[in-house]
Amino acid sequence: MENLEEHSGGFVAGFIVPNLPQPLLAPEKSPAWARVRAGFEALRERLAELNPDVLVIYSTQWPSVLGHQIQADPRPQGVHVDHEFHDLGTMEYNFPVHVEYADACIAAGKKRGLHMRRVCYRGFPVDTGSLVALGLLNPDNRIPCTLVSCNMYADRAETIVLGKSAADALKEKNLRAVAIASTALSNRMWTRPVPPAQDAVSSQKDDEWNRKLLELLGLGRLEDVAQLARQFAREAHADSKLKALWWLSAALGSSNDFRGEVLAYEALFGTGAAVVELSKGGVSQGEQEFDEDDVEFYRGERSVLTSEKNPQKAQHPTQS
Repeated sequence: MENLEEHSGGFVAGFIVPNLPQPLLAPEKSPAWARVRAGFEALRERLAELNPDVLVIYSTQWPSVLGHQIQADPRPQGVHVDHEFHDLGTMEYNFPVHVEYADACIAAGKKRGLHMRRVCYRGFPVDTGSLVALGLLNPDNRIPCTLVSCNMYADRAETIVLGKSAADALKEKNLRAVAIASTALSNRMWTRPVPPAQDAVSSQKDDEWNRKLLELLGLGRLEDVAQLARQFAREAHADSKLKALWWLSAALGSSNDFRGEVLAYEALFGTGAAVVELSKGGVSQGEQEFDEDDVEFYRGERSVLTSEKNPQKAQHPTQS
């Protein structure tokens, strides 16, 4: 991993946090939800010590279809009700956005071949995952943020390039940041009413896979977890194919050289909810084995022009 101390600008840590509203709106209804809330509170103390210039949040609850959207409204404000859990109440928000960094992130993404879109108009809906992260980690709105959408159709290569673009923009603007992946691990919700006090991960196999990943994350092996994302998605109904961890690993340098700590792991309405801190300065856990290219520039999906009538693959520049 590149030593971030060589630069005054860059990501100083990465957080993984769940994206459902229970820990924010109703932690008292379930011991599990209360423990997740406690994990957020411990992470908030770490954030205060890090004192970054900006929070960069990639949320799987903000889906985009055409390219990648970046929130650039200087002060989004409004009232949000979660589309699944409206019974838990409302989330009012009024938070600052680091517009200079948002614009730099857009420019960096375009430079690496991505389709980037600037979002800046009153009333644009802010997603639950971003609001939970901000409400529990930055409740006084002291630290400005930049929100990044989760493209529903982006493959691994595109998501990796997006993460690298986020790091590029920090170096250009000489900013220190914390990267936050707002995502579930397994994402198989209950399909029947479950009393909050009886909430549990809805599948034993999902729970076992969640714990395998958390064991690796506790050792700081973020890139190894990112490499396991496809297998995890096949086995445990991953949230958005676990692409938030592709983004996080790329943003932090595609490395296993972290100190990892799992601050909470519980169920939120059947999903696997984890609060994890990844800080620099860990000891490498060996050489990770890349099963795909470590992509620097995005030039489209590799086989999209292949058809049965024309089986020869289209010629694309090498993605290196």
